[in-house]
Order: sequence, then C-alpha cells, then structure tokens
Amino acid sequence: MEITFDPNKSASNLRKHGVPLTYAARLDWNALRVDQDERVDYSEDRYIGFGPIDGRLYCVVFTYRGDAIRIISLRKANKREQRDYEQA
Repeated sequence: MEITFDPNKSASNLRKHGVPLTYAARLDWNALRVDQDERVDYSEDRYIGFGPIDGRLYCVVFTYRGDAIRIISLRKANKREQRDYEQA
C-alpha cells in the first residue's frame, strides 16, 4: 500500500503538530481504528484513524486516491481520544 502526501503539507504539519506526515508509514494500517469523517462535506471521503506509533496513540486523517492512501494530517491523540480508544 502506497502512502502519499504533499511535502508542503508535511512541513506545515511538523510546525503545527510536531510530527511529519512521513510518520504515517509507521502506523499498523491493518490494526488502525477508523471512522469516516463526516463533520464537513469535503467533496471526497475522508477518514479519521487512531493507532499507536512507538507506544504513543496518534490520530491520522486520510483519504484514498486510487490505490494510494493520501495523508492529510497526523498528530498525537489528545487525552479524550486516548481514553475513548482505550475504552472501545
């Protein structure tokens, strides 16, 4: 499975969230807990996933572009998200 992202967006994500989008490749995509992101009409299907990287829970927002996964955002999960993940 190919993972793609915009390099400029990765730099922006690093400044904003302290993590580059390249880290998304370290997620276990088969074990990711995923929901569709329906908060806004994005004109494409977007998904929010939660999974660990090196023992820390991360939140990834992504879409599918052909056979590739296009990363939109990646950040450490907040305390509420961590609690919800652990209780599910």
